[in-house]
Amino acid sequence: MRLRYLAGAIPAVGMLGGIFFANRSEPVVLGLPFILFWLVTWVVLTSVVMAVTYWSDPANREENQ
Repeated sequence: MRLRYLAGAIPAVGMLGGIFFANRSEPVVLGLPFILFWLVTWVVLTSVVMAVTYWSDPANREENQ
């Protein structure tokens, strides 16, 4: 159960904590400054992490009766 909570914190740490390391305008990735690319990537990864967390929670599984 703690692992699911930890997985939920990963996007927050990546998005907010990584800003200090990714705070630069060069290089340009896919036409975006690196900082904007970093944030967009973490928005997408947040959805992926939350979907995996949802699927791994036993309370969200259907019971076959």
